[in-house]
Amino acid sequence: MPESESSGVKLEDEVKEDWISLFNGKDLDGWTAKIRGYDFGDNIHNTFKVEDGAIKVSYDVYNRKFNESDGHLFYKTPFSSYKLKMQYRFDEDQVEDGAGWATRNSGVMIHCEDPKEMAKDQSFPVSIEVQMLSGITEGSARTTANLCTPGTNVVMNGELITQHCTESNSETYHGDQWVNLEVEVYSDSLIIHKINDKEVLRYSKPQYGGADMEGL
Repeated sequence: MPESESSGVKLEDEVKEDWISLFNGKDLDGWTAKIRGYDFGDNIHNTFKVEDGAIKVSYDVYNRKFNESDGHLFYKTPFSSYKLKMQYRFDEDQVEDGAGWATRNSGVMIHCEDPKEMAKDQSFPVSIEVQMLSGITEGSARTTANLCTPGTNVVMNGELITQHCTESNSETYHGDQWVNLEVEVYSDSLIIHKINDKEVLRYSKPQYGGADMEGL
């Protein structure tokens, strides 16, 4: 098992890079939706779709009513130690009756529970979330690549972190610009968040726990 960052070993220098594409740019082959209130595999209202070579989350067919339909898209193959690179952006307005905290808010769930074991009405999988945000008000900071921990805790700077979200030190990105996100995962030892090739957060020892486990 890899050592944590506290040992002084730079795990990120030891990784052999052998990239594979998880998205073919045409359809959702290899990906399966799990939307709150529905069975695993039921991509209700075509919530997740592919347009112009990108995966898009859309609530157009919901008649502008969100109804707490939290949704996630899961890849067919589980990974434990890996690097993930992707680009994301936000466009259009918040759907009617969507929670305020969810405005221009998405994320990547890593070290995630098996979606087949999620309850039908479960909002989020037990996981580590790399939270992706966009600025809302010009002049007001809103960092991205933050850490959120639904049903989990982590260790940061030798301290057990039990709060739900921890901000990164990234810049704020407004509008519909594309942002480059990279996540480095070294099993249960070290996780690093990067935005536009700059490290913005790191922590170690992801583990079950936290007040967020209740009601997931």
